[in-house]
Amino acid sequence: MRALYARTRPRRGSIPLPALAAFALAACALAVAGARAQGDQRTNVVLFLIDDLGYRDVGAYNPDTFYETPNVDALARGGMRFTDGYAASPVCSPTRYSIMTGRYPSRVDATDWFTGRRAERFAPAPLRDRMPLEEVTVAEALRSAGYATFFAGKWHLGPDEGWWPEAQGFDVNRGGHHRGSPPGPGRYFAPWDNPRLDAGAPGEFLTDRLAAETADFVRSRAGEPFFAVMSLYSVHIPLMAPAGLVAKYEEKARASAASGAGGPEFLEEEQVWPADAPRRVRVVQSHPVYAAMVEAMDGAVGRVLDALDEAGVAERTAVFFVSDNGGLSTAEGLPTSNLPLRGGKGWLYEGGIRVPFLARVPGVTAPGSVSSAPVMTTDLYPTILELAGLPARPAQHLDGVSLLPALRGGPLPERALFWHYPHYSNQGGFPGGAIRLGRWKLLERYEDGRVQLHDLAGDLGERTDLAEREPARAADLRARLHAWYREVDASFLTARDGGPAPWTP
Repeated sequence: MRALYARTRPRRGSIPLPALAAFALAACALAVAGARAQGDQRTNVVLFLIDDLGYRDVGAYNPDTFYETPNVDALARGGMRFTDGYAASPVCSPTRYSIMTGRYPSRVDATDWFTGRRAERFAPAPLRDRMPLEEVTVAEALRSAGYATFFAGKWHLGPDEGWWPEAQGFDVNRGGHHRGSPPGPGRYFAPWDNPRLDAGAPGEFLTDRLAAETADFVRSRAGEPFFAVMSLYSVHIPLMAPAGLVAKYEEKARASAASGAGGPEFLEEEQVWPADAPRRVRVVQSHPVYAAMVEAMDGAVGRVLDALDEAGVAERTAVFFVSDNGGLSTAEGLPTSNLPLRGGKGWLYEGGIRVPFLARVPGVTAPGSVSSAPVMTTDLYPTILELAGLPARPAQHLDGVSLLPALRGGPLPERALFWHYPHYSNQGGFPGGAIRLGRWKLLERYEDGRVQLHDLAGDLGERTDLAEREPARAADLRARLHAWYREVDASFLTARDGGPAPWTP
């Protein structure tokens, strides 16, 4: 069984002469100090990781969006927009694991949010609710090369401080701990109950505070290479935002309704597990509080981008922007719509896994460029290493590829992307797996083994199942998916006490 809970890293080879080891460490420190003294001009990296932001929630992906995102849209105009960017999971913690490690979360059974264990007809697969310390995270790889490393916001990758950002390669941690949403009496407003963030002034908005912390770090490290992650708790529930912004969107929603625009706000969605009422899905973007949260998120991004300019480092800083899963559309307030994508957070349909995915790399990405290459959050690790001029770590980032060819305007080799979610999501989604290869996507349901085949080129909404019309193609994709299950040692649903045995591949 995988050793997942060790609190110290295994030795990676012995050094028989302690003095030699000390000399090597001292030489490395001197080299790093010398580079800093001369003004280290290596590429900095800023990663904006947004929680629950939908593919259609920003103007760069949806010119008709109800929300206003001028800073994110400007970032897209200044760099590359990936039209087919994916999170590694339809929920948060597994995708966050994939970003930090470059690996599919199924390799260590980190396949649901930490610590989701919902049982319905069957019990879920075993869940490892912490990112193993044996992993060499992207932050550790950069820090070992002399980068200053900073994390602000949502972590949600381990139960206590032994598993938090400081234990996984980050020099500074502002707000990252075990919780997946803001705790405390004020939640998004100070006072908050966060062991890694000093209490703010009464009423301070958490998104603003995390932006200020990140901007301060950027300005303070202008003379050395740095890796900064602003991982906002927004736009995760609870739905809370500054009153002025909420009022702005309440008026906007009233004006839209008065103009006669739109139709019904909700339609019915597939019912996977029992509920008191039919499951609904939002089909119109009009929620004022959610809209205000999106705009506040956008303002936070703008504040950090401004800090790069003020520090004089924007021209040597690679910036990435991505969400950890699709927009929340079928539960917990149903605040956004992902149409034309089907489903949302917690679902293996495109609405749950296709996300905004932007990159601005000065001297590499052409302003306003677009790539239709299917890419995934596992690809960030090897891409960042290459941009930093560091050697690849293929034994670590097994499942990602460097996106540099695409960022330069070229193609990426065709490859299959995989998903494995052996859980019942809080949002109503079904346990299942999926594979995308080219324009084709196959979904497999773990309760009974049924499959669906979709041609995303002509059916982005995944409404037409072509499995019976294309049996050979469905069989080929299913065989590839099952081979991948074996490769990553995937776990599956289990029987409830006294209940029937679930299907297994």
